[in-house]
Amino acid sequence: MAASVIARDVGVPRSTTYQLIAALVDDGFLVHLPEEQKYALGVTAHELGTGYSRQAPLQRIARHPLAQLVGRTRRTAHLAVMHGRDVVYVIEERAPRQRPLVTDTGVRLPAHLTASGRAMMAQMDPAQVAALFPGPEAFTVRNDNGPQSLPALQDLLSRARSLGYAWEQDEITVGYSSVAVAVLDRERYPVASVTLTVSNRAFPPGGARRAKDAETPEERALRIEDVAREWIPEVNRCAREISRRLGIRGRLPLTR
Repeated sequence: MAASVIARDVGVPRSTTYQLIAALVDDGFLVHLPEEQKYALGVTAHELGTGYSRQAPLQRIARHPLAQLVGRTRRTAHLAVMHGRDVVYVIEERAPRQRPLVTDTGVRLPAHLTASGRAMMAQMDPAQVAALFPGPEAFTVRNDNGPQSLPALQDLLSRARSLGYAWEQDEITVGYSSVAVAVLDRERYPVASVTLTVSNRAFPPGGARRAKDAETPEERALRIEDVAREWIPEVNRCAREISRRLGIRGRLPLTR
């Protein structure tokens, strides 16, 4: 429709309407049709609409298995989906007496820094990952522990693919680490991932739990192998159940 019609229907001055329209065009929500002197919905609006249509049934399908995962582990779990180079958390199932995390429902985070994003990208074709991260500018969000280049990211994803799960260690919230497994649809495409987040304090080196006042900073450092050994079977069980509900056929690869 024309800008004048938008201004009339919304009830704001034309100058304000044009400012808002310009911002929406910049972000891809609207596109200008110069031959018609009108505006139409842009590709970002389309992505949001199709994203909702994908996520709404996915949320309903995944909520019960995720709640069961939290009930079995007493740890906070998430379901996330990819949106460009980010992950969007669509479900947070918080365990009792667990502190709130930054990964709340609706939060977006850089996929290359999260266990959720890494689990999904590990199941993608390497060429697709390269298309998502075409150059150094794609790694503008940096983290001392995270990959800073496509080769580093591809190496990390290769290891995750071999192990059958992805992880992050103190990269999103200091003192907490996460492990994740991809959820596959009937085409075996990673449409989501299940993530479990645990406190590093529960896994000092050597596997022996110690009193808080007796721990040194080094002893509080998490061994991600210990986390995976204890929790990946449960995360994998949850991800497989969601994949089954999405209609995947045949056997899924086992995680170690």
